[in-house]
Amino acid sequence: MTEESFEPWRSKKAAILARYTTSERLTLTSFDLSPAEKAALQGPASVTDKVKNRLEQLDDFEEGSLKEMLNLSQQEYVSRIDELSHQLQSAWQQDQRVRSLKIAIQCSKLLVDTSVIQFYPSKFVLVTDVLDTFGQLVYGRLLEMAQYMAPGAVVPGRLPDDFTPNQVPESAKETCRNWFFKIASIRELTPRLYVEAAVLKCYKFLQENEHQEALLRLAHMTRGIGDPLVSLYARSYLCRVGMSVAPIYKDHLTLSFKDFLKCYSQVQSDTVQNTLALQKMEMQSYLQLYSPGLDWILQCMAHRSSESILNDILIDGRKQCNSALLLNSIMTAFKPEYIAARTSQFIEHIRACEDSGFPKHLLFKTLGLCLVVADPPESQKLQILNDAWQSIVRLRGAAAYVACAEVWMEYALRHFGEREIDTILGDIIKHVTPDRAFEQHYGQLQSIVDKIVTHIHDFSRLFSINKFLPFIDLFQKESVKVEVCKLVLETFVRYQLEPTSDLVIVNALMFLARIMHDSVNALSLEDEMRHIGQLVCGFLKRVSVGTDYEQQLSFAVESRSSFSNLEPVLVYLVQSVNELAIETRRVVKGHHTRKTAAFVRACSAYSFITIPSVGNVLLRLNLYLVSGQVALLNHCLSQADSFFKAAISLLPDVPVVMEIDGKLRSTEPLLLDYIANLCSTLLVVPDPPESGVLYLARGLLNVLQTYAWDFNSDAKVKAYLSILSLLSAMAQETYAYHITGVDSDDRLYGNDPKFLAELQKLSDTILGEVLQQLHELADVPQRQGALAVALLGVGIVHGDLADAKFATLLANLWALALKTGGTDSRLLSRHATYLRRQKAAGRAIADELIQRL
Repeated sequence: MTEESFEPWRSKKAAILARYTTSERLTLTSFDLSPAEKAALQGPASVTDKVKNRLEQLDDFEEGSLKEMLNLSQQEYVSRIDELSHQLQSAWQQDQRVRSLKIAIQCSKLLVDTSVIQFYPSKFVLVTDVLDTFGQLVYGRLLEMAQYMAPGAVVPGRLPDDFTPNQVPESAKETCRNWFFKIASIRELTPRLYVEAAVLKCYKFLQENEHQEALLRLAHMTRGIGDPLVSLYARSYLCRVGMSVAPIYKDHLTLSFKDFLKCYSQVQSDTVQNTLALQKMEMQSYLQLYSPGLDWILQCMAHRSSESILNDILIDGRKQCNSALLLNSIMTAFKPEYIAARTSQFIEHIRACEDSGFPKHLLFKTLGLCLVVADPPESQKLQILNDAWQSIVRLRGAAAYVACAEVWMEYALRHFGEREIDTILGDIIKHVTPDRAFEQHYGQLQSIVDKIVTHIHDFSRLFSINKFLPFIDLFQKESVKVEVCKLVLETFVRYQLEPTSDLVIVNALMFLARIMHDSVNALSLEDEMRHIGQLVCGFLKRVSVGTDYEQQLSFAVESRSSFSNLEPVLVYLVQSVNELAIETRRVVKGHHTRKTAAFVRACSAYSFITIPSVGNVLLRLNLYLVSGQVALLNHCLSQADSFFKAAISLLPDVPVVMEIDGKLRSTEPLLLDYIANLCSTLLVVPDPPESGVLYLARGLLNVLQTYAWDFNSDAKVKAYLSILSLLSAMAQETYAYHITGVDSDDRLYGNDPKFLAELQKLSDTILGEVLQQLHELADVPQRQGALAVALLGVGIVHGDLADAKFATLLANLWALALKTGGTDSRLLSRHATYLRRQKAAGRAIADELIQRL
């Protein structure tokens, strides 16, 4: 079946196997190879011998070659059934047709056994899978034999998919009849019925409409099965086969259903009662064993049926058994639209039906599931909720109550507002609080929260439900409570597109976010911490306190104390406070008042206090640099100075390798980029009077000298080149850029000779270190050439090209780069072009350098 309204059997099997399990020991009947089978395995034989062997095999099977396998666990039992299925296929491939039939018979006999009755539905699934395999093998074999001579064809070919019996050759028909004769000779009713049903499709080879007659005949045969559970599942299998071979035919379905109604009274018989007493099973559990089989029969009846069929079934059911089991299966099988249109009628049926052990809470749960999919009449929606809830609150036991409340909560969410939701939540709290019953139902209570946040995306509405947060408090197991908080925060982050200033929302979500934060400890997984950090950051980004900047800073202070263990949150808070300081500067247009100046200093202090709590060294370095730049823009010179000093002091803590994106990578490329960025910032940072000339640049140089650089890398020299570029820029009369309102060293020193002398002295020291490194790389020409080109580039851009001595140095570097080879010639060509253009523009360049190039 391909229609969406019809749920195929294969989609039901997994749920049945998972639900109906047992810890009892099971018994399985098996058999050994008979002498006739052993002879068949020894080699080819004549046709007469084959026929004789097959007759002997059937006789052996009937005469007792069987043996019992006792005390099997459920897993062993399932494995044995799988093994039988493989044996059946293996025997078929070896042309042992009778042995395959024997295995099919053996498996079908297992369905007579109800010694471990709670496992019966699962056993039915396992055994009928084997029977289906047998039926497919027989049908496939007959299809291969039925070679058909199409009109105009030279050689016979395969029958078309829509073949008729007239196209089937007589030999194939004879083989087909033989199969049915063999099956008809099976002495026991139940295996004979099951095996014939398994090969029922083969009637297609014999006669038109034979399927319908066989289905009706087999449906009558099920009346001979005494056990009501066994007979129900036999009818269920017959209906399943009928849907595949004659999906439009309904007579056998109606007969099977009416026979079930007539036999239903047997569940109260002494035989059944004794069986239940022996196996210590309650009637409530026993009746639930019927559900899969009865659901399937009714689903087959409901398929492509009108609503009148539903009315007829309800009338017949109420007259003959009025069972809760039947009512539950009816609601499961028919279209939810049919059920929803008669919701009030079904509530009356549920109240009036005989309990007989089948739990009524399952009826309300099934009805609720129908109403979640299809809407009842508009005028009846509230009355339906009131009528259903009156019955639900009277249910005994928290488990039954919560199972219904979970489903009906979604109905209320679909059709009603906060008042009704609040009432239901309050009632749930009232029912699950005694004896701490909520601890046994965390999964269902969590599902209720999920349904609420799925339907209510407006958090002002959500937190107007007074009982919502008390409901969250029911989750007292930390791991479950954290998952619930994640659920709420994820919904807020996904659907709250605009920042909110609603204090009710902010305070409630802050409470939930703190719960998530407090669950983080040293044993928490990194992914878990990252996820929680992302959710908290998403929440904080969506909080707004308007233009009250002091209130925003206070909120950041509160957030820092609340989420001190979440590194992503700390990083976000520092950046948000930096943005706040920049926004303040924008509002005052760079001209701070006493109040705003004090505020941006407070922002800098916040960042300076928070950054050390960040564990990642590279993140800390970047935060120090950015915060220092923000402080500088806001004329907080002493604060900026502190940030830069902290950044420089932190450089030795940068490891040589770090795990980045799950892989160990060298930090040198990141460190070199950072140093270049820091040097470009230090150009505009004025020297404090109390600290001496170039104290930040000297501090940076000292740190780089002591850093544990990789011996096989030129990163240290490249870092020195960044400082050389900085010192060269500092030597200019006017710097290339400034920060408005900040007097950099070009204005402080005014090109003072002493200042220039300090620059020259420091530059000579660095240049000497670089040249020493060049000399030491004489044995590594590739690295030496690359380093020479790098130094040449810095010298051409930043050096005094009119100085003959310096020009000679650059010419030598040029020659060295050419000598070592491996250098990009295009880069050298661009250097030469740049020098010629500078010469043409009037820049003083030594003639010797131009000539050498």
